[in-house]
Amino acid sequence: MNFDLKKKTRIGESIIQGLLFFAGILSIFITLAIVYELGKEALLFFNNPDVTLAKFLGGTTWQPGIGDYGIWALVSATLTTSFIAISISLPLGLAVAIYLSEYASLRALSILKPVLEVLAGVPTVVYGYFALLFVTPVLQNIFGNENIQVYNMLSAGLVMGIMILPLISSMSEDSLSAVPRSLREAAYAMGATKIEASLQIVLPAALSGIGAALIVGISRAVGETMIVAVASGAGPNFTFNPLQAAETMTGHIARISGGDLSYNSIDYTSLFAIALMLFLVTLVLNLISQWVVNRFRERYE
Repeated sequence: MNFDLKKKTRIGESIIQGLLFFAGILSIFITLAIVYELGKEALLFFNNPDVTLAKFLGGTTWQPGIGDYGIWALVSATLTTSFIAISISLPLGLAVAIYLSEYASLRALSILKPVLEVLAGVPTVVYGYFALLFVTPVLQNIFGNENIQVYNMLSAGLVMGIMILPLISSMSEDSLSAVPRSLREAAYAMGATKIEASLQIVLPAALSGIGAALIVGISRAVGETMIVAVASGAGPNFTFNPLQAAETMTGHIARISGGDLSYNSIDYTSLFAIALMLFLVTLVLNLISQWVVNRFRERYE
């Protein structure tokens, strides 16, 4: 029998491969275009004689109109609300993911999955007013009206964590479900209980996917706008106290850009400097998360 071992051209496969390559190139191009535009406009801000890198990175007061350019007044609020959100969403999201992947019955899945999808589909402005009108009064009853302000980072961070919860739980559940069944069966054969197999075998094996969920969650928290704009506060304030009001970078951009700003004014160009700083903060947090995941990930051959 004669076998034709020559490489055959598969038109459909070539088209798909070309589309995937184009999508990858397009995503890189869009990222570079965003960095270019942010850098070009931010350069106008840093070309101002009154603006120096030392003032921008070393100051803690942000009032460009009177010559105060300390970006940490906005970065501190962004990091605080994001940390609160991740501290809430990551453990709860992992708990939900483990339950859905390892314990839930088909009936429970049919109820919980739609609930998570509903949470993921709620507009963020609704979450913002939920934080302001419901969560904040509850926190005031707990801590006292004199100890927590009406606008505060704690309520914004908590509700951001609720918003991110469906994202982290869904991605983590997919990663846990992808772990080979043989690993679970081997653990059971060695006498492990279901919880021991879930936490000591399945969870480490799915750590790369969980890390991806964490990175996406951090990016989502840092870039959130409407929740912090409504509930966190409308004034820059350098503080890490979550009971106080403070404005995040995204909240400040949303508030200032809604006014009448003339092109090339100091307030206008400062928005792009803030956006560039936001991009860098997100990049650094993602790199740190990726390093932690790679450091503690267990690989199975």
